[in-house]
Amino acid sequence: MSAATSPSERRVSARVGAISESATLAVDAKAKALKAAGRPVIGFGAGEPDFPTPDYIVEAAVEACRTPKYHRYTPAGGLPELKKAIAEKTLRDSGYAVDASQVLVTNGGKQAIYEAFAAILDPGDEVIVPAPYWTTYPESIRLAGGVPVEVVADETTGYRVSVEQLEAARTERTKVVLFVSPSNPTGAVYSREDTEAIGRWAVEHGLWVLTDEIYEHLVYGDTSFTAIGAVVPELRDKLIVVNGVAKTYAMTGWRVGWIVGPQDVVKAATNLQSHATSNVSNVAQVAALAAVTGSLDAVAEMREAFDRRRRTIVRMLNEIDGVVCPEPEGAFYVYPSVKALLGKEIRGQRPATSVELAALILDEVEVAVVPGEAFGTPGYLRLSYALGDEDLVEGVSRLQKLLAEANA
Repeated sequence: MSAATSPSERRVSARVGAISESATLAVDAKAKALKAAGRPVIGFGAGEPDFPTPDYIVEAAVEACRTPKYHRYTPAGGLPELKKAIAEKTLRDSGYAVDASQVLVTNGGKQAIYEAFAAILDPGDEVIVPAPYWTTYPESIRLAGGVPVEVVADETTGYRVSVEQLEAARTERTKVVLFVSPSNPTGAVYSREDTEAIGRWAVEHGLWVLTDEIYEHLVYGDTSFTAIGAVVPELRDKLIVVNGVAKTYAMTGWRVGWIVGPQDVVKAATNLQSHATSNVSNVAQVAALAAVTGSLDAVAEMREAFDRRRRTIVRMLNEIDGVVCPEPEGAFYVYPSVKALLGKEIRGQRPATSVELAALILDEVEVAVVPGEAFGTPGYLRLSYALGDEDLVEGVSRLQKLLAEANA
């Protein structure tokens, strides 16, 4: 080993040094910095509802601040009353019955995902990851010592992978399949039939399933959310559910997520968290308790607004020559293909990749979008429609004008 690569000379560990920055947060940070500098940037980057957290949730947090017992350490795995409420909420919304002992409250969904993978993966274990994928999934897998194995779906299948694709990716090292519906970044939602087929395939081959259900309440039209644990109860012993309050209740900054899974896995993840962060902020936990035990009326109002914006952005993007934008059925993202625009001249430049196209868009018309490379599929852009109606129309109008200039 040369002196340049010896452990004593390496300033950042190879494990952490290999992690990529969150592309979505990077785009959002750049957009906010430009906006702070006085530029009229419109950001489609962050997956963050533009609504305030409902008042009754905020009031619960205010009261918690005044309550001395919440000024102290509490159990690392979460407030007992919140764990019980999450178990009840899981049955209510997913039709999946679990006990409070199967719940771990985490600092947001990202910590839940990492701790879940860390609890079940050994070095070299493979995780099948449908792509396009949220940027955090493969990084969490690698941090936990696993190997992400990508299975790519495109707009021709509504960004949904098939059992046949999953089976083709399975090897003797496969331990977990990631299942996300509704999906970030595509908004794809799997039907009950397809969800059941994937779950039964996993059972047949003795695989774990990690399912991220954080967008469960954000589905549109005749589409319905299907919890894989409810339709394939045989998965129970190898099923981990990740969820949180961020998207449903406009609570991204409160940082409360959770894991639901077998007791031994939840206990292992709780032990990890006890050394990493200990308990989640008690004030945030009390706010989450108010959220999951309260009415879903505010959620319905937000969903109505998202649905309106969804239809508007899909229509406007599909009016652009060279853009193909399927209509998402859930979450609050569109994932249009821009492959036909790559290599064309736009204001003196010929972007060869969606990264270059996204940079050109930001520089020329001050609209922030996330390139498909961040989600494992070059040639696409992700736009969040969780922003005000006027900004949405203005932002896409700028895109229409710019991209109309594309020449062969």
